[in-house]
Amino acid sequence: MADSADGLYVFVNNKKLRCGHTTGTCAAAASKAAAEMLLTGKEVGSVRITTPKGITLDLPVEDIEMGDGWTSCAVRKDGGDDIDVTHGSMVYSKVSSNDSGSIIIDGGVGVGRVTRKGLDQPPGNAAINKVPRSMIMEAVEDVRSSTGYTGGLNVVISIPDGVELASKTFNPRLGIEGGISVLGTSGIVEPMSETALVNTIRTEMNMRVANGHNVLLVVPGNYGKDFTDGIPGVDPESAVKCSNFVGEMLDYACELKKDIILVGNLGKLVKLAGGIMNTHSRNADCRMEILASNAAMVGASMDAVKRVMDCISTDDALDVIAEEGLIAPLSDRLIERIEFYMNHRTRGAIRVGAVLFSSVYGVLGRTSLADDLLDEVRGCDVED
Repeated sequence: MADSADGLYVFVNNKKLRCGHTTGTCAAAASKAAAEMLLTGKEVGSVRITTPKGITLDLPVEDIEMGDGWTSCAVRKDGGDDIDVTHGSMVYSKVSSNDSGSIIIDGGVGVGRVTRKGLDQPPGNAAINKVPRSMIMEAVEDVRSSTGYTGGLNVVISIPDGVELASKTFNPRLGIEGGISVLGTSGIVEPMSETALVNTIRTEMNMRVANGHNVLLVVPGNYGKDFTDGIPGVDPESAVKCSNFVGEMLDYACELKKDIILVGNLGKLVKLAGGIMNTHSRNADCRMEILASNAAMVGASMDAVKRVMDCISTDDALDVIAEEGLIAPLSDRLIERIEFYMNHRTRGAIRVGAVLFSSVYGVLGRTSLADDLLDEVRGCDVED
C-alpha cells in the first residue's frame, strides 16, 4: 500500500485496487479544517491528516461556511474500490468556541444516537466510535496548540443523508437511532474480495511457515491482536489475521500441516461453538441463540435465557449470565464446543487450540492444547 494520498492502493490477484478512507477519517479531517478556519479566519482548500494506520492523506475540503464564532465544512467519504452505502456521503464538522476550555465532541443530523448498552459508546452518546473520537480529538487539539488558542471548542459531526442510509445498515436493529455510525479503526478502507482476502490469509500463513513457525498464532482481527499483546512472551506481530474466514484458514493449515492456536473475542468465536466457520454477520449472526442455548444447558433460568436473546452484544449477554453465577460453566461449555468443531473441521490432521476472551471479563477459557501451543509459539518468537 502507498503511504500517502498519491496512489493509495493495494494489489489483489495482480490487480491494482484503489483504497478509500473511512467516515472516521472524514470526520477528523473536516474537524481539523473547521477548527483551523475558525481560529485563523482563513479558508483552507484541503487538509492533511494522518490515519491510525500511519498513512497521510490530503483531502479536499468542501461546502465551507463561516459565521460568528463557528465554522462548518465537509469532507466527502470515498470507499475506493470497496464501495459501501456511505460512499460519496458528505461528512460535516461544525466547530464553535466555548468557555469550558475543553474539546466537546457530539453528533448532529444523520449521526446515530446510541440507545442500548453493549455498543462501543454508552447510551445517550452519538454513535461516533472511540477510534474516530480519538482522531477528531487529536486533530482539533493539534490546531488549538499550533494557533495558541486556550479556549474550548465544540465539535459536532453531521452526515445529512445518514438518516436514510441507516435503514441499509444494522444500526436500527442494534439500537442506534437517527442515523449511521462514524466508524473506522485504521482510517483506511482497503478493497478486498472474499477470494482475494482468503488468498491474502494464505500468503501470510506461508510467510510465517517460511520463517520457521510450526505453530501459527491466528486472530480474527484487531481485538484478538491487541489481546495477544498481553500474553507474556507472545509477539502480537507474529499473528496471522484470518478475518471471518476461520474455516478456510483451518483448511489451509491442514494443507501446510501446521498447527493452529486461535485467539479471539467471544463476539466472533462464539459462532464456532455452533459449528459456524465463516463468522461474518451476513452469513450467520446467531451469537445470542448459541449463548442462550448453552446457558440453558448449564442451568440458566428461563428468564435469563430470554434476556440473553434480547441482548445486542456478547458482553451484554455475559452480564446476564454473571447474575446467574454461570460465567465459568458457560465458558467451559463454549470452549468444549469450539474445540469439538475445530477438530471436526481439521479431522485430526493438525493440532488446534483456542483462547476465548471477553473485552470486559477477560480470558473465558482455553482449549485442552492451548497452553502447549502457546508455549511453542513463544519458542518460535524467541528464535525469531
